[in-house]
Amino acid sequence: MQQAESIIKPLHADAGSGIMFNLNGMVTLGPETFPEGVIMLPVNKKTEMAVLAGGARLAGIRFHPAIGYGILGKHYHRLTLLKPEDDQDYQLYSLFHALKTQASSKCHLDTLTTWASTHLDFTDIIPTSLEKSLTYISHSDAVGNVSGHVLLSQRQIERQFKLWLGMTPKYYQRIRRIKRAMEFLKRHRQANLADVAHQFGFSDQAHMTREFQAIARVTPSSLTKPI
Repeated sequence: MQQAESIIKPLHADAGSGIMFNLNGMVTLGPETFPEGVIMLPVNKKTEMAVLAGGARLAGIRFHPAIGYGILGKHYHRLTLLKPEDDQDYQLYSLFHALKTQASSKCHLDTLTTWASTHLDFTDIIPTSLEKSLTYISHSDAVGNVSGHVLLSQRQIERQFKLWLGMTPKYYQRIRRIKRAMEFLKRHRQANLADVAHQFGFSDQAHMTREFQAIARVTPSSLTKPI
């Protein structure tokens, strides 16, 4: 993507991680500003703001929860500008230079797809038990019942989440609940907030507001304003 003037965009909390290629200009992610290069993104536990300088060109890869650890075998605990000498396994700087020569988003997408099919193996990338846990939590408010669906103890589930996502199942549930509620409010801007809080499993409207502010860094009411 490219723009003439500086813009600000939220990087919403989604429990995922990723790789960003800053192809031109400067980009500010949260408290840090990065030059051109390959930026390794940590698991997104709270919404951060991205400030793109005028003329910035970006491309990127976003990993679903746990997939980043499955691919890379490690977590980046903070935003990290990858050094070329540390790029031993995935030839990310070769990919960066290929993307930099291309002007269109379609070319970027084709190049990223080709690179992924060559360098990444998505076969059985995360444990089946973790995949089931993620699916169950994404569609249920009862975290305590996960162990009955994946045949693991609660402590084993906690360890899996800590290793693969860097968070507890409860925190992952909080992110998913807020994400679902935000998507609903964006589609139903006239919705009653107390009803929405009840619908998505918050104890009350005040609880929903606190959770939004803590993780999404917006209030529910800000999403109900007319476009």
